[in-house]
Amino acid sequence: MARTNIEIDDELTAEVMRRFGVTTKKAAVDLALRRLVGAPLTREFLLGLEGIGWAGDLDELRSEQPGELG
Repeated sequence: MARTNIEIDDELTAEVMRRFGVTTKKAAVDLALRRLVGAPLTREFLLGLEGIGWAGDLDELRSEQPGELG
């Protein structure tokens, strides 16, 4: 992994951190890049999202037909 110094939007970074429960800017940028390129997220990262406030029902979402959500 390389170290890179870049200027990034603090408000966007903070929003990623808030929405996804990550605690560092590095983790927020890594998450955003992985989502953008479609790389699979690690099991550890996904387990780290547990308890961030999402109260949905995955079984219900899985049973929905496309177009029924909303």
